[in-house]
Amino acid sequence: MTRETQAGRRVVITGIGVIAPGGTGTKAFWELITSGRTATRGITFFDASPFRSRVAGEADFDPVAEGLSPQEIRRLDRAAQFALAAAREAMADSGTEPGGLDPLRTGVTVGSAVGATMSLDQEYRVVSDGGKSWTVDHRYGMPHLYDWFVPSSFAMEVAHAVGAEGPAAVVSAGCTSGLDAVGHAAELIREGTTDVMIAGATDAPISPITVACFDAIKATTPRYDDPGSASRPFDRSRNGFVLGEGCAMFVLEEWERARQRGAHVYAEIAGFATRCNAYHMTGLRPDGREMAEAIRVALDEARCDPTAIDYINAHGSGTKQNDRHETAAFKRSLGHHAYDTPVSSIKSMIGHSLGAVGSIEIAASALAMEHGVIPPTANLTDPDPECDLDYVPLVAREKRTDAVLTVGSGFGGFQSAMVLARPDRRAS
Repeated sequence: MTRETQAGRRVVITGIGVIAPGGTGTKAFWELITSGRTATRGITFFDASPFRSRVAGEADFDPVAEGLSPQEIRRLDRAAQFALAAAREAMADSGTEPGGLDPLRTGVTVGSAVGATMSLDQEYRVVSDGGKSWTVDHRYGMPHLYDWFVPSSFAMEVAHAVGAEGPAAVVSAGCTSGLDAVGHAAELIREGTTDVMIAGATDAPISPITVACFDAIKATTPRYDDPGSASRPFDRSRNGFVLGEGCAMFVLEEWERARQRGAHVYAEIAGFATRCNAYHMTGLRPDGREMAEAIRVALDEARCDPTAIDYINAHGSGTKQNDRHETAAFKRSLGHHAYDTPVSSIKSMIGHSLGAVGSIEIAASALAMEHGVIPPTANLTDPDPECDLDYVPLVAREKRTDAVLTVGSGFGGFQSAMVLARPDRRAS
């Protein structure tokens, strides 16, 4: 294969699998986010009464019902269990059997911000006698503790499950991990290294240590009197994000391969870019310059004019600095077209699952194209005057979308953008 041929390779999504609050599976996820219902609730995984923030988007996940074996349930962290279940759904959705793939031309990328946090938190409590012992007793540790320390085990487990012997990696870039993992996978196909990638992201961070960390910097909302309305992106009354958990995995294929086997195609990954602001660990410049630059480069790679964007799936975390930052970025990158483009945040319904949410939002964007429906921003009843775009409040909107922009913003200054498009929008 020549370098010129490789450069022209296109990447499409042919399978989707989702684990999210409000119901397991892609169908339940789509029904939730288009209904405008919220799945955020008071934390049930542990006693959250000592904490400032006590709400979360918890997934009602049953590993037995999802077909995981007793051995898998015992050795795998909850986030890894999510990844296996979602990968299996994506494979089935794509009509691909593990035995039907060329193993050396198939790879895996998994994004995760915090790895096996739940298992590590639980094991620390055991080996330290609930935190009483400074010198921990390793004899009480689980034999699978090493795998929990090493997030690369997530990619290993997925690769083993699907029979992939090509590149396998974990991408950990904070809250843009889900976008970056899928973007990296698309590049591997585009450059000719692989033909198929199982890619996505997973995080299960609802544990005391994670809640305590976000409490300390006051990033999460202290509103817990009405958990269902606690996540309020772009609303004047917002006061922090709601922690969530979940996973989305995809089957990505080279376009000609997918077309030849008659695969159903949800969308083409037409453009992707990531930038870092090199400015502040948690702070964002109000002008949105770095996110705007990521959007510009993604649009250039997609050969897409800003006026062709039909919908923006926003990061929309529900913090004042983020909502204003990305609003400025949309204006800076799309110009006046930003005022004519519907924008929404599904975090209003499922919370913020850290590294996983970028992939979950890719799923929402692809499904929006598939069904011609834009998910709403729940709980948006009193818009912030500084956030003056069309944020699709409360109720889903029917609209054909040929090109969708989805973005992410993460601690460390990471800014990522991806353009999804109908593959028939341009000649192959």
